[in-house]
Amino acid sequence: MGIWEALMMFAFGFSWPMQIIKTVRTKNPAGKSLVFLFLIFGGYVAGIIHKLTVHYDWVIFIYALNLLMVGTDLVLTLYYKHRLASAAKAGKEA
Repeated sequence: MGIWEALMMFAFGFSWPMQIIKTVRTKNPAGKSLVFLFLIFGGYVAGIIHKLTVHYDWVIFIYALNLLMVGTDLVLTLYYKHRLASAAKAGKEA
């Protein structure tokens, strides 16, 4: 099942680099759901745990790469949401 799982993981992971680049360029995470990102992040963690405890194979590296990309997007989203909220608060106080 390794090759089919790997193809699925490549398909899932293909969009994350584009999302990361978009977030960095616009510095605005508008339209991104933190709940969705946390669910995806948790799903990859669960997949890695499965690979480590039940069926270890080379696909674990794709899980790890996708986890890294989703984690990066999650951190960027949290950072820019906080930054925008702080700027809005500072604007109201002025």
